[in-house]
This record gives sequence, C-alpha cells and structure tokens, in this order.
Amino acid sequence: MTALEAMLKDSQTVKRWQEALIRRLLMLLSRLPLGILHAIGVFVGWCVILFPNRQRRNALINISLCMPHLAAEEKIRLRNRCLREFGKTYLEIAHLWLRPVEGVVGLIREVRGGELLRRADGRGLIVLSPHLGAWELAGLYLAEQGPTAIFYKPQKYMDDLIVAARRRSGATLAPITARGIRSLVSALARGEYAGILPDQEPRAEKGAAFAPLFGVPAWTMVLVNKLARKSGARVIFMFAERLPRGQGFRIHCLPAPAGIDAEDDAVAAAALNRGVEQCVEVCPEQYLWPYRRFRRRPDDGPKVYTGGLSDAAAIETAERLRKC
Repeated sequence: MTALEAMLKDSQTVKRWQEALIRRLLMLLSRLPLGILHAIGVFVGWCVILFPNRQRRNALINISLCMPHLAAEEKIRLRNRCLREFGKTYLEIAHLWLRPVEGVVGLIREVRGGELLRRADGRGLIVLSPHLGAWELAGLYLAEQGPTAIFYKPQKYMDDLIVAARRRSGATLAPITARGIRSLVSALARGEYAGILPDQEPRAEKGAAFAPLFGVPAWTMVLVNKLARKSGARVIFMFAERLPRGQGFRIHCLPAPAGIDAEDDAVAAAALNRGVEQCVEVCPEQYLWPYRRFRRRPDDGPKVYTGGLSDAAAIETAERLRKC
C-alpha cells in the first residue's frame, strides 16, 4: 500500500467514525421534545453570538448590506435574533429528519396561501423554498401534497441520511446535474411538483446571472425561468415559519413576482430575488444570514467576507462595499 492509499484509507475511516458519532447524536436528540431542542438551539446561538467568529461576522455583513436603512444597533439585534434562530434550525433537524413523518407534518399549525398549491390543467407547479425558517419541513410538507421532485445538491457527509430523510414523504430527489434537470422537466410534464431552493449561489459559470437581492448584486440561478417556459408550469414561493416556544410551524405560500418566467435571464433572476425578499420580510430573523450569498462579485469586485471579526469591523466592511 502506498502512502497516498494509506492516507485515503485513514481519512475514510475517520469519516465513517465521524458520521457514526453524528448519527448517534441525532438519534438521541430526536427523542427530545421540539421545545427542548429549540431551547438548546438558543443556547448554541448565544455561544456563537458571544465569541467573535466568521459566522457572526458574515451574518452582520449580509444584514448591513441588505438593510442599510437600519441603525447599527438594530442590525446587531437582528443578527443576534438570527443566530438564535440559526441554532434552532440545526437542533430541530434531528426531530424533522428522524421522527415519523406524520408527527413532523403534524407540527404545522396553519397554512397561509395554501390555495396557491393547487395544480390545474394537468400542469405541474414549481415551488421555490428559500433558506428561511424550517426548509426541511417545507420539503416534507410539499411532498405530502402530491408527487414531488426536489432539486438536491449531494453532500460530502451524511448524504445517505439526508436522502432518506427527504424521501420519507414520497419525494424523488433530483441531483444538481443535467440528469437532475431532466428529472424536474419530466416531473412537471406529468403534472407534479418541482421543489427548488432558489437562493444558493450557483457554482457554474453558465446557468446564472447577476441580479439585485436587497439591492446587492447576487449570482442567481436562471433554471427557474427556463423550466417555467418549457413546462408552462406556474411558480410560487413557500416556506415554513418557526413559531415561538416550540409551538410548531406556519406554512406560507406566496405568488411569484411577475417576470420570473421571462426569456431575459436578468429579468427573470431579478424577479426570483424579489420573491426571496418578499419571503424574508415575513420573518427576517429566520433567514440564513450567515450564508456567504455574495461570494461572487461582478467584474471581480472586492471580496465581501473579509476583515476583522468585531461588529464594528463588519458594519464598516459592508458600508465600504456599498460605496463600490
């Protein structure tokens, strides 16, 4: 065995041990009531808040870029609320992934705009769920409404567990590949739902365009408008808002802005981002603000996620970027 082969074998062994440990931890956490998990999540969030780190800084940079009208104290308060919700997001995953799907979907206390989920004339429906609230629950709920194909990015770790969790209510997972896109097209042609997370930054050089998100240029997918035009399917937004004190969740369905199916990719991408904005405005503290949404910059502009870790440095970085 060569040194490289031995190294790869050791890394695979470490990965298996890590995954086994995480699985065991998730199994233990899944036995706890949702309210207890959320309380632990708030504690985890406070730990992230109290000690300077990149997640804390990146969230504040994003909030400062997207909501420049807020005073500095308001930006910090929103960031802190976000990180407490961030903790809840990751603690509740054990509950959402490993509890019986009937009980998980039973945590939904209200559905607003549910009539938008009705399909007509044998056409499918494109449902966009941003990283807002409990997006894992949004996917499970959608698949409960009828046959669903969900666009999915395969993960380096725990992929089989994630796939099994998301399939529990009958969804088909379509990988982010040409084959996966064909699966979405076929699902829509059969009059099914197609679920897509619309606010991830595409890695590919093609299939995306810069469009404003809260006034900031964001590298945005243009898959949605192409699917809508090809299939004739309507497009809506949907997300699961987390209710306080472990009381459950509220589903919101919102119509997509005009232009989301435009032939002009820039017009369609701008409409998609307006839809994301409308969702975020419902419960801004539950958006995934720590995500580095603006990594890619037009014309190789200055990097966003850089500089000191203090709150003052993060706000200063955002103010400087907005002037560029």
